[in-house]
Amino acid sequence: MEKIMKCEMCGKQHSVDIIKEKTLTYIKDEPVEYEETVYYCCNCDEDEAYYVPSEVMNQNLMKARNAYRKMKGLMTSDEIVTLRKKYNLSQVELSKILDFGEATISRYESKSIQDETHDNILRIVSENPIELLKLLDKNKNQFEEYNYNLIRNHIVDVIEEHDNALIKRRNLENYYAKYSEPTIENGYTLLNIDKLEQVVNFVAFNFSVLNKVLLMKLLWYSDVMSYKEKNVSITGLVYEHKDMGALPLGHSALMELSGIDVRENYSNDFDYPTYTVYPKECDFSLLSEKEKNIILKVCKKFRNYSGKQIAKYMHEETAYIKTEDREIIPFSYANDVRDF
Repeated sequence: MEKIMKCEMCGKQHSVDIIKEKTLTYIKDEPVEYEETVYYCCNCDEDEAYYVPSEVMNQNLMKARNAYRKMKGLMTSDEIVTLRKKYNLSQVELSKILDFGEATISRYESKSIQDETHDNILRIVSENPIELLKLLDKNKNQFEEYNYNLIRNHIVDVIEEHDNALIKRRNLENYYAKYSEPTIENGYTLLNIDKLEQVVNFVAFNFSVLNKVLLMKLLWYSDVMSYKEKNVSITGLVYEHKDMGALPLGHSALMELSGIDVRENYSNDFDYPTYTVYPKECDFSLLSEKEKNIILKVCKKFRNYSGKQIAKYMHEETAYIKTEDREIIPFSYANDVRDF
């Protein structure tokens, strides 16, 4: 990667190479591997050409600390920031609620590595907003009444959203109660709703308009192509033979998941609402590069297809021809799926 900038080494404005490479460092006397960013000036002698600007040096230090955190099973600085923003809290406010000391969260987000005790508390309140509410009430004397009420009301809102999200996840999980083991029906993959949400959003980012019918077929093709290449599906969804092609069990519950942005559309042409899926920001950390490539290949193939067109295309697959209405479509048909 190159960047036009004023080089700190030669003082001239020119293209500077930005190099990312695996580097080994030591944190608390333990070896840690992380990705370091280094700049290269082509105008300097070889032994002086490599340098790291001060702001990039700070970023490298943060990467190293976060690599250490991951190695030790601790929350990263980014995860702590996400936790704080989830509850709309300042660094000082979160520190006070947790009774850590006013500057503690600021340090954890910028330079210090938390101990296991503090990390456990952070992880608990990240996963369970009710526990954060209990701590807020316990340390109420740390806040003026107005600010306390504002913070409390926001946490209550998060609790309601959290509860609704859990209900929606359970609705989908109920359809998969009998698929608690890897089988040919689920592609030898157990349903992972967090990963499923990432798959749906990854697909949505590759379409200007993504309706429900098209999405359902894209999920099937992504899963079946993964099984064809790796002998395991991506999502763990189980698919039924339906009039419009393969349809995952619990498809309506799937569309209600909180990690997916689905909007109803109403038209005079239909007596029922249609659904459009929009991309929602997420990190796609649960998707491997190979899985992303498989999904991208499927998206490229069907990018200009309508829901009806992809359903018609799927009707010609052996997996559809050899199964009956409402029958589960096993992944044993994956090798018969047409290549594209």
